[in-house]
Amino acid sequence: MRRRVFYIPGYDPIPPRRYRELFRREGASQAAISGYRLDTGPRTDSTGFGWGASVEKDSQQSEAEFEVLVWADIVAGSMGQSIAATYGQLARTAWAYIGSGALWRLMRLRRGPVIAALYPVVVLLAQALAAGLAGWLAGWLVSVVATWFLGLPVALIVFVLGLRLWRRLDGRIFAYYLMHDYAFTAQNGGEYPPSLQQRIGDFADRITEAADADWDEVLVVGHSSGAYIAVSVLAGLARDGRLSGKIALLSLGHVVPMAAFLPRADQLRRDLHDLAARDICWVDVTAPGDACSFGLCDPVAVSRCVPEGGGGPLILSAAFRQTLSAGKQKELRGRWFRLHFQYLCAFDRPGNYDYFLITAGPRTLAERFAGRKHSPGRIAVPANRWHYP
Repeated sequence: MRRRVFYIPGYDPIPPRRYRELFRREGASQAAISGYRLDTGPRTDSTGFGWGASVEKDSQQSEAEFEVLVWADIVAGSMGQSIAATYGQLARTAWAYIGSGALWRLMRLRRGPVIAALYPVVVLLAQALAAGLAGWLAGWLVSVVATWFLGLPVALIVFVLGLRLWRRLDGRIFAYYLMHDYAFTAQNGGEYPPSLQQRIGDFADRITEAADADWDEVLVVGHSSGAYIAVSVLAGLARDGRLSGKIALLSLGHVVPMAAFLPRADQLRRDLHDLAARDICWVDVTAPGDACSFGLCDPVAVSRCVPEGGGGPLILSAAFRQTLSAGKQKELRGRWFRLHFQYLCAFDRPGNYDYFLITAGPRTLAERFAGRKHSPGRIAVPANRWHYP
């Protein structure tokens, strides 16, 4: 088995080497737990950034070559905001979801990701309040011992310094990062910005090149917001007549409704409909324990994009409560951002989901999940105000 894997990350400004190191480290752990051999190394195709991997399991051997389809530069560009600009993003993003009614519809599906979306709003407002109170107190004290003419600029300086201090602490709090993330999704009412639209076309060309080469399977993996980008990439291929039968899609921890429920996300809704109408192996894996994703929500059905005659992904649960030991769950408790990446990591009580065997093992995605039904608890309620067609 020879497989070409294209990984599309979510909203992440960090260079793609982090995904290679994550695969190496977590893959070694999973192989030791599950009793197979996994080796990583270079690949034959030097285009872009990636790595190679090989698996030996039950006397079967397979190899895979990975490539990260990068849009970290677009992410980094969108995050280059001043403190004042970030608070402007807060106001615009809140209005995009509240004014359109999307927020209330999203809450009907899963409260976890909505709370995660509200988190940066609440934290940033609390930071501004704390900085404002500190500034007022400093200004009042100066006014008491001197004059209010001096107290006013002191209050303003302390307020600004307070906001800057909070900004420096964001590596632990993630409020600014998440604010930029949701603002990027909500800009233009959910319409793809031109820079990302161009990148989607570039990704489609890379996948087509691989599908035309001598690979047994071309597997596209989209994580978080990378999941709906993957949908748009493959739907475009389908409309162009370039969707090869060897292409499969694995979407992980998707946040599709955060984009598809916005009023101008017409392209994404069309892409969900068109891809669901095609004969493609599409497996969607989420977990109710992942507060940053819409666990067990069928992205096509909840977005009201089901084609005539039905269609859409196979909805499976990563079942964190069963596939992670009590000790591991305790270790990850409260680390909701880390849990959102668990799909790419080792499970110490593995079930049917094994990221490393899926991407580098001896069976195709279709073979691995042949005959499987949706996991219990699948949510397919058409909750979107807008739909396609």
